[in-house]
Amino acid sequence: MFFFKTLSRLNLSILYIFSDILFFFAYYVIGYRKKVVRENLKFAFPSKTDVQRKAIEKRFFRNLTDSFAETIKLLTMDREELVQRFRLVNPELVSEKIENGITVIGMQAHFFNWEGHELAMSFQIGPKCEVVYLKINNPFFDRFMKTLRGRHGATLIERNSFSRNFLANRDKPRLIVLAADQRPQFGEIRYWTTFLNRETAFFEGGEKLAKRFNHPVVYAEITKPKRGHYIFEYRVLSSPPYQDSRPHSITEQYIEAVEANVFREPSLYLWSHNRWKQSKVERKS
Repeated sequence: MFFFKTLSRLNLSILYIFSDILFFFAYYVIGYRKKVVRENLKFAFPSKTDVQRKAIEKRFFRNLTDSFAETIKLLTMDREELVQRFRLVNPELVSEKIENGITVIGMQAHFFNWEGHELAMSFQIGPKCEVVYLKINNPFFDRFMKTLRGRHGATLIERNSFSRNFLANRDKPRLIVLAADQRPQFGEIRYWTTFLNRETAFFEGGEKLAKRFNHPVVYAEITKPKRGHYIFEYRVLSSPPYQDSRPHSITEQYIEAVEANVFREPSLYLWSHNRWKQSKVERKS
């Protein structure tokens, strides 16, 4: 940890030099997950040419290696720089509801740089920002990510402990952050639908929680105006009452929002993740 914190004290412009070197090796030498990235892009953008998809692919890999540099920097990034680089638009849609005693469900996706986004929001609302995370198998990197995500007071809840923790703190208003595009774990109830032109499974924990306890749901659209700068614009995705809403309505609104974000900023989505590793047909067999 000492090594990464020491590295983190370097100016981000210097860390980007390491990112450029890493990009060269990851993209041109090793070809890190290129097959997965190309297959995912081909399904998502069938109308684009090979040249257009390759341009997205290269920008994605640059964003991927930049995110490593930015994540290291986030370990020691001061608050002034954090606010400047990770700008929140309409965060009062969350903070005002919490002040009025309302719990908010934040359904987000794996766009760069989601770690900076979480820190920027937790800087504003502290422990009232509750981040549900999936434990990393490597103990060192699990500790690293906990240290990073908790820098500004966010409450970290391991995914397998979430239900128990939620019931114990049901009356405490807060923002519950869910990475709702994560592939469901084995054995979880899944909702299958079309996402980026492929049959995709979604875990509907966010929707079930919102509808059962009448919590509003927000989504932040991500844009990247230039290197090292991100804008997260909040909007309400769905609000109670939900009595007459159709099944899967919130999940489908979320999918629509994520797809629109992908089409606007295609190189910011995590294409190297094998989101479609398992098919609906395989699950039935």
